[in-house]
Amino acid sequence: MHVLNLGILAHVDAGKTSLTERLLHSAGVIDEIGSVDDGNTRTDTLALERQRGITIKSAVVSFPLDGVTVNLIDTPGHPDFIAEVERVLGVLDGVVLVVSAVEGVQAQTRVLMRTLQRLRIPTLLFVNKIDRSGARYEEVLRAISARLTPAIVPMGTTTGLGTRRARFTPGLGPAALDVLAGHDDTLLSAYVEDTVTDALLRTSLVAQTREALVHPVFFGSAVTGVGVDALLAGIEELLPPAGGDADGPVSGTVFKVERGPAGEKAACARLFSGTLRTRDRIPFGTDGAEGRITAISVFGQGTDTRSDAVVAGQIARLWGLGDIRIGDAIGEPRKAYEQFFAPPTLETVVVPGPDVNSGALHLALTQLAEQDPLIGLRHDERRQETSVSLYGEVQKEVIQATLAEEYGLGVTFRETTPLCVERLVGTGQAVEFNKKDANPFLATVGLRVDPAPVGSGVRFRLEVELGSMPYAFFKAVEDTVRETLDQGPHGWQIPDCAVTMTHSGYSPRQSHAHQGFDKSMSSTGADFRGLTPLVLVEALRRAGTRVHEPMHRFRVEAPADTLGALLPVLAALTAVPRTTETRGAGCVLAGTVPAARVHELEQRLPGLTRGEGELESVFDHYAPVTHGTVPRRPRTDHNPLNRKEYLLNVTRRMAG
Repeated sequence: MHVLNLGILAHVDAGKTSLTERLLHSAGVIDEIGSVDDGNTRTDTLALERQRGITIKSAVVSFPLDGVTVNLIDTPGHPDFIAEVERVLGVLDGVVLVVSAVEGVQAQTRVLMRTLQRLRIPTLLFVNKIDRSGARYEEVLRAISARLTPAIVPMGTTTGLGTRRARFTPGLGPAALDVLAGHDDTLLSAYVEDTVTDALLRTSLVAQTREALVHPVFFGSAVTGVGVDALLAGIEELLPPAGGDADGPVSGTVFKVERGPAGEKAACARLFSGTLRTRDRIPFGTDGAEGRITAISVFGQGTDTRSDAVVAGQIARLWGLGDIRIGDAIGEPRKAYEQFFAPPTLETVVVPGPDVNSGALHLALTQLAEQDPLIGLRHDERRQETSVSLYGEVQKEVIQATLAEEYGLGVTFRETTPLCVERLVGTGQAVEFNKKDANPFLATVGLRVDPAPVGSGVRFRLEVELGSMPYAFFKAVEDTVRETLDQGPHGWQIPDCAVTMTHSGYSPRQSHAHQGFDKSMSSTGADFRGLTPLVLVEALRRAGTRVHEPMHRFRVEAPADTLGALLPVLAALTAVPRTTETRGAGCVLAGTVPAARVHELEQRLPGLTRGEGELESVFDHYAPVTHGTVPRRPRTDHNPLNRKEYLLNVTRRMAG
């Protein structure tokens, strides 16, 4: 039986989870449809999901569809949990993107569709809620064409919109030929010669959908079940089944990590090639780790069941890989793990309650970060503080509730602040020589720092002979450089720069007659790790750095007569409108706004626009801080900016 790994994506409240329930019911997997409001759906299993009525974690369920086993992955719709969506995209064969017939295309819909198109993932659109008051057909199709993609093929027509009598009648209209002929020369020739047949049209539709050239659009209601049978038929016919050679080398990707009641770790993975069996030893990750598979469960017939093996194309839970992380490759690496969406741009400090043990809190946060790699943890040993990176305020509330309910830890948070970066202004260099001046380390290190293009990362180069000292010392310098660049002079990460080692030197291994190694006269890796931060921060000081804050690209749709009230508020939030377009009684403003002010704009927009304003925002770039006090971030290292304090801390540690 073929396998199809299918994702269900949408903006929040479009009816994704309800559609999942309806698909499972129509396929005969469940006897009764669960309700998001009642908190008894098949995929929203977390207590927090059922309380809030939103999907937080992706969930896999399975159902048979004639000759295909569909592994259906329900994903969060709220933008704060975009990391959950990101991890799923790399394992999908196809997607159903859900749009509400009432609310239409939303900001999150646009973000998702852009990513699906970039990755060329075959995508069907399902316009849900046609039975709800305010449901639209033509208007939604026009919005999809204008704001998502013009390459859409309506798969039928509707009647009784906005009532319980709403119906969807399948059938390809004249618009299908116009769209499909643009990508199919054979169909275009048949059109010119007036020899187009339904079979030819259908064949072209299947081929172009599977190549992600066009996107069929279905209408229906997850609540009443209208249009769902047509969607199921479309899923089976139009989306490509999973490929992969079961006899090839084992290659898979982990997209989710779970922990059981006893703390045991299970990895949800898609196998792209080969066959993996229990008791197999398999490499995973990028650091050469290896583990033995102790148990496997494969998804099928509505749930996952224990199996002796998982083959190419299937999704399974794997036990036994203790150090596995999300994004890790299993077996032969297929390709580097990609980040499809913008990284988190906000940060907050976790404040433990009066009875919370700091060790227990750190362990709990580490386990949460293990399940969500975009929750960046930053621990300050001196202040005994841990900060986490965020996409938004809702995510902060969920972390708080999860710590309380799953770990019994009560916490609060400090005010959310933007995650800034530092960029070099110019070039700087510094050097300290072994056994000279005030250098207490048995090492010579010289470094030059140069600006690098945005997105190029940190590059480490040598201007000294590689054989001039043991390779381990060069490696100690490079590793320490990369670690130190996580905290520039203002405390923020320096993500892009070139660092060149200009000087090197060491004291060769010394020993007294008939005695062992004399550490006091011989260089060690600790000498280079201790000296490098002092040299690097001096080079950075001479080069100069400038703090850049995250900026979001925003788009506001609002009534035109509210523009006068909206513009002064945007100016007060240091937002910069770039374009203004009037559309009848409405207007569209587009521009940039600091990430730190997006939440305030979200809160104030309804009052400024009589509740009719819509805001879409997404991270765009980092820009120099030009207003107010330049933000600084408390350091978590031994503070090489203060030489006396640094040497006191480091030499004490080396002596210990």
